[in-house]
Amino acid sequence: MAMNLTDLIGSAAAFLTTASFLPQAWQSFRTRDVSGVSLSMYSVFTAGVALWLAYGLLLGSWPMVIANTITLGLAMAILCMKLLYGRPR
Repeated sequence: MAMNLTDLIGSAAAFLTTASFLPQAWQSFRTRDVSGVSLSMYSVFTAGVALWLAYGLLLGSWPMVIANTITLGLAMAILCMKLLYGRPR
């Protein structure tokens, strides 16, 4: 099955935007330093990604579903670390 240009662009965008979260997630996991992470931004962003995932499911767009599933997992992990480790000591 050949990909058309629209699917190719969508898949490339999905890959790049999802991959962009890996450095932040890795650094947060490794150092447990989330002082530079905004709780309000990540809360709103995570909710937005969940809605993008729902939208992708409704459309049946598998590049959108796969990318947003991975991004949601990474964003939720960073958000959870912010909640666990981001409190002042």
